[in-house]
Amino acid sequence: MSLLTNVMDHSLDDGYAEAAARKRADGAGGLPRTVRAKLGLAAGLVLAALVVTVGAAQARVTAPVIAKERGELVDRIEDETAAADKLEKSVDGLRDDVDARQREALEKSGDADRSDLVGVLSGAVAVHGPGVKLVVDDAEEVDSAGDGRPRGTSGFSDTGRVRDRDMQRVVNGLWESGAEAISVNGQRLTALSAIRAAGDAVLVDNRPLVPPYTVLAVGDGKDLSRRFQDSADGLYLNAIQESYGIRTAISVAGDLRLPAAPSVIVRTAQPITEKGTS
Repeated sequence: MSLLTNVMDHSLDDGYAEAAARKRADGAGGLPRTVRAKLGLAAGLVLAALVVTVGAAQARVTAPVIAKERGELVDRIEDETAAADKLEKSVDGLRDDVDARQREALEKSGDADRSDLVGVLSGAVAVHGPGVKLVVDDAEEVDSAGDGRPRGTSGFSDTGRVRDRDMQRVVNGLWESGAEAISVNGQRLTALSAIRAAGDAVLVDNRPLVPPYTVLAVGDGKDLSRRFQDSADGLYLNAIQESYGIRTAISVAGDLRLPAAPSVIVRTAQPITEKGTS
């Protein structure tokens, strides 16, 4: 008990107690005692208050300007978006008019069936029919930002992310397996389509896509699914699923609907006319 009592009575070391007492005697502790020190402290407080006041005043003055600029920017974006939508509707109307005139001309020449076939194979017209739905997604632990936001940057390496060359093999494998029309996330593919990478994004015809990637392929559903899964590209997809955790799901669908491609412009190729025809 004597030791416990001694600790309670002398909680502060004697040396610290003596130093504190000496400082109080010299007047070194507490608030400044001289007039000069007090004036210096007061000047410092006034300067700090002045800086805070000026900063608040500037923020209050610039806030309406920033809000106005932001509002003008939002208005410009909305106006440009409306103009783009209007132009897109105009393009759709012109495309329909061209298709109608083309069909009318071919009907007069007795070649309407060939026009329909060319339109389907080129992606110029919307199509529907049985086929295969294939969903390819990043590995579960990868931040794929499936809510529409861009994916974070991590380098385009084997980290469980679906890459452009993975999608290229998937699409080429489906074509080789008998697909007649293919779309990726609603983007119709044509003979001129390109799948490539820009940073961490996968682009189809220069349009960035967000995982999961939904590939729709019109064809003989069961046979198309079997042939793709048995192909080299289907086995490749299964291998990266096992190695990197990439998620895939394939199913046969009774009726898939694929939109027409936004634009099919041929600048170089020319049709071969049969001999004896004009």
